[in-house]
Amino acid sequence: MIRKRHTIHNTQYPIHKRPTWDEYFMDIANLVSMRSTCLRRRVGAVLVRDKRILATGYNGAPSRIKHCDETGCLREKLGIPSGQRHELCRGLHAEQNAFLQAALHGTSLKDASLYSTIQPCIICAKMIINAGIKEVVIRGDYPDKMSKDFLREAKVKVRVLR
Repeated sequence: MIRKRHTIHNTQYPIHKRPTWDEYFMDIANLVSMRSTCLRRRVGAVLVRDKRILATGYNGAPSRIKHCDETGCLREKLGIPSGQRHELCRGLHAEQNAFLQAALHGTSLKDASLYSTIQPCIICAKMIINAGIKEVVIRGDYPDKMSKDFLREAKVKVRVLR
C-alpha cells in the first residue's frame, strides 16, 4: 500500500503523522526565514517556552531602512567572508530580530529555547547567554567556533536537528 506524503521545506511527512515539536518549530523557523531580504543567506529564528511561540525573527535591515535586496550587499562588494566583520552589514541577524520583538512586547526570554535555521554567531551567542535562553536548536552550521565555545561554557544546551 502506498501512503501519500507531503513536503515542507524538503522534509517529507506521511499525511497521517504529526510533526514532533522540534520539527514543528524548526519548520516555522524555515518559514520565517523566507521573509529575509539578505542576499547571502536566509535565516529564521523562533523563540519558544513551554511549547508556545514567544517571538520570531529573520535577518534583514532595521525597520525604515532600505534592505539589501534594494541596495545590494555591502559585504559582497567589500569581499567580506561569512562569519567576519558583522558590523559591516545593513542587516540584523534573525536571532537579534527575535530578541528585539520579544523586548518590544515585554516578553521575557528566561528559560526559553531558540530554534534557528543556522548556528548563532558569537554576537548572538552572547545575547542568548545574557537573555537566559537555556537551549538552542539548530539545523545548519555556521563558521564560528567561538560561538560554540561560549555556549558550551555557559552551559546552554545546543542540539542539531538532521
